[in-house]
Amino acid sequence: MQDLQEILLLARSISWEAADILRSYYHKNYNSLEVQYKDSDPVTIADVAVNNYILDKLQAALGNENFVYISEETYKEEQSKQLNSAWAWIIDPLDGTRDFIEKTGEYAIHIALVKAHRPVLATVAVPEAEKLYYATKDGGAFVETSDGKSTALKVSPRDRIEDLTLVVSRSHRNERLNYLLQNLPCQNQKSVGSVGCKIATIVEHQADVYISLSGKSAPKDWDIAAPELILTEAGGKFTHFDSTPLQYNTGDISQWGGLLASNGQFHQILCQDAQTILREWEKINSR
Repeated sequence: MQDLQEILLLARSISWEAADILRSYYHKNYNSLEVQYKDSDPVTIADVAVNNYILDKLQAALGNENFVYISEETYKEEQSKQLNSAWAWIIDPLDGTRDFIEKTGEYAIHIALVKAHRPVLATVAVPEAEKLYYATKDGGAFVETSDGKSTALKVSPRDRIEDLTLVVSRSHRNERLNYLLQNLPCQNQKSVGSVGCKIATIVEHQADVYISLSGKSAPKDWDIAAPELILTEAGGKFTHFDSTPLQYNTGDISQWGGLLASNGQFHQILCQDAQTILREWEKINSR
């Protein structure tokens, strides 16, 4: 198998090229997008085109012997029975499709390499910002601009929990999540689309905390794996509410329960607060 740094160079190159493809669709006439729906989530020809491009490039360079490939647009549930490789590529060719369609600019491309259920390499491309975030396990996190310059990333500290800013979704909201957000000790909020873009705001010091709370559905491996490594290698934390680490390529692609990403400041306190607030919600709604 190739050296991890060589694989990272490949993933970065593919990410930049995929970003160019997505951007070309984004700035076209929207009638050409041919929006369809899969499990109530929108899918466009841009999703499919970038999905095929990434898979073709990775498989041509790395083959199928050492890796399995888990991508949002091609994954099928029966695949879970076959995914017994220690190494897995987890890909979201277009995270934030609704934002892509609505033209907020807040969409991203996620590519992660997972070993033994944990990410070891990640790229998150944000086409409209012309930025590429990348990281390797224990190698730090960086942001690369279109001129080829890379800068190391480090989350910023805050002195008071009340000063933290929550980055929240415009969609994927329900009463339970709203109750949780309304009762946390930090009340500053910033609305952002894609999970990759949300994590970018934390490593860029524009926000500090992101919470995902599953309901009838849950975020998938491809939503979380790449952003998680970018954040944690920049000094942040991304865990379940009970502080256990996230696991990927387990046979269930859904990340159930409560997940909390932060700059690391007050992470444990916020996890505990979230669990307490949700117990209060359950009491209120069981009466």
